[in-house]
This record gives sequence, C-alpha cells and structure tokens, in this order.
Amino acid sequence: MTTLLTLVVLALVAIAIWQMTKIFELSQLKAENSQIANDSDNKTNGYLLFAFLIFIYGITIFSFWNYGKYLLPEAASEHGSDYDSLMLVSMVIIFIVQTLTQALLHYFGYKYRGVKGRKALFFADNDRLEFIWTIIPVIVLAGLILWGLYTWTNIMDVNDEDDPIVVELYAQQFNWTARYAGDDNVLGKANVRMIDINKANVLGLDESDTYAADDIIVKELHLPVGRKVNFKMRSQDVLHSAYMPHFRAQMNCVPGMITEFSFTPIYTTEEMRQNPDVAAKVKRTNEIRAERAAKGEDNSDPWEFDYVLLCNKICGKSHYNMQMKIIVETQEEYDAWIAEQKTFGQNMGQADAGSANDFGKLETATASH
Repeated sequence: MTTLLTLVVLALVAIAIWQMTKIFELSQLKAENSQIANDSDNKTNGYLLFAFLIFIYGITIFSFWNYGKYLLPEAASEHGSDYDSLMLVSMVIIFIVQTLTQALLHYFGYKYRGVKGRKALFFADNDRLEFIWTIIPVIVLAGLILWGLYTWTNIMDVNDEDDPIVVELYAQQFNWTARYAGDDNVLGKANVRMIDINKANVLGLDESDTYAADDIIVKELHLPVGRKVNFKMRSQDVLHSAYMPHFRAQMNCVPGMITEFSFTPIYTTEEMRQNPDVAAKVKRTNEIRAERAAKGEDNSDPWEFDYVLLCNKICGKSHYNMQMKIIVETQEEYDAWIAEQKTFGQNMGQADAGSANDFGKLETATASH
C-alpha cells in the first residue's frame, strides 16, 4: 500500500510540474510562434550538452567511488585471475572509448551548432577517416575475441588427467543437492524416472549400478583446497544455472542432459574470511544488522562469510532462496568430513531394512487378528 501511495504522489507531482511549465510558457509576453530554433536556442542547447557531459562523468566517478566496495573480492579459483584480467581489460577499453566518444560528441554538438548565415560543411565520403574508424575497432575486437577464446579454452578444461574430485550438482525447484563419486571416483548412473522418495532415492540413482553404491549425497558442498573438482550438473525440472561467484564459475543445468564445469579452489573459507575486502563487507553488513537488532527487526543476526552456490536463472517464485553453502578446507579436513558421510548403498540398506521391519510388523498385526 505504501508503494502504491508513493507512486501516486510521484505521478501527481510530475503532472503538477508539467502544468506549471505550460503556464510559464503561456505567460511569456514575447513568446515566438515559430517552431524553428534560433541562435539563442542553439547556444543554450550547446551549453546544456556540456552540462550533461559533466553530469555523466560525475555520476560515473561517484559510482566507482561509492559502489566499488560492493564488487566481488579476489577470485578464489585457479582460473579466476585469467577471467578477472580479461574482464578488467575489456572494461578499461570500453570506459576509455566511451569517455572519448562522449566528449567528442558533446564538443562537436556545441562547436558546430546552428548559427544564422553559416552553412554546414558536408563530406560525401572520406576514405581515410572511414578506414581509421573501421580498422581500429576491428583490431581491438579481434584481439579481445582471440584472448577470450584462449581464456575460455583454458577455463573449460574438464578432464581426468589431474586426479580431480568428481561431484554432481543436482538442481530442482528450489534447492541443490550434491553427489560425490565416492572411493571409485565414478558417479553411478542416474535418471529422474528412477526417483523413489519412499526409499530415499532422491536423485534417481540406478540401484543396480555398482558405481552408484559408494556415491555420497549431501546438502552441503565441501571442497579441498588446491584439488581440481570436475562438476557434472543435472536439472530435474526447469532450466537452472549453477553460479559460484567467488570462484568465477557458472554453468547452466539443463533438463535431460549433463553439463560440466571444472575449477581448482585456491583459498580456504577461513583464508577468504581474512581477505580485507571480505572483512570490510562483513563489518558493514553486521553494523546494519546491529541497527536492525536494536529495533527488534528480523534478519538481524550477525553474518559470517561463506562461499555459496546460487541459481542464476529465474526458475520460479522461490528462486531467490535456491542456494547451498560451500566450504573450502584443507585436504585433511575434507577427508575427515567425507569419511563421516554415509554412502548411497548404506542408505538403501537402511531403507530396505526399515521396509522389512515394517512388513514384519504388518504380518504380526495380521496374525494377531
């Protein structure tokens, strides 16, 4: 309701300003009927061009100064530095070109404004100028494209030569599930048609596949630092996108097919928490939450940084809540954690035992009657 009232008030203010402008125009005694711009109009518009140029440069500098602190911190994956370098160079080139072209556009708009008695100079063509403004973008874009292809090839290096950990990321509305390949480091076969909630087979693993027996299904993603991880991604229902911003990793999860991505974490969660940018963000966030707590508002508990897996596709009404915590730790800590997890085969055995006990109870109850 408050939003609606605010919009109504803004609309009424806009209408009032428009009406006042019309009244001002009608009140001018020396108003001209001609709709053709004169020298005074052209000069005024020329100055306004310069004013707008200063405005856009000012707002750009302000945005960098005030909102630069909200950018992602240093990349936490091995390939992240290449990604960030390509992004930085691209943005610097775009910013320089935009700055120069906007300055020239507004300067020429003022310098060659209409003046009574002055005739505009017209070029039918100029081969030299056309060559210059064609060849420079061609060279720059070709360089960026070739560099981008080289970087993309290196990033998409999904192979088994570096003894990677194999992990499946399973997406569904509206949560993530991770599946580790177990001791054999091979994921068992799976299909959505094999999902059996009654037997806790939530990912549709093939129970007859021996590779599936040692698979480990979890709701929290643990990764060892310095060890390559090959991700296999599936979706149960609609198009999702596995997005791990701190690792500069993203890949669509498509129903009916398996997509892949690979990276090597280089900082543990604890190490990233010591990063100055991350520490500053945590401090700012907790200052805001402390203010909320003082007012008795929700979402006011102190926050601690963690890596996170998000969905970067608008997949439904609860899309915003589709995330999974990622913990990067030492190899020893990872080995200890993975040793505590139950395998798919163990969970199926417990489910079968539970079913047998239930059947035995049913037989006993039937006999007693």
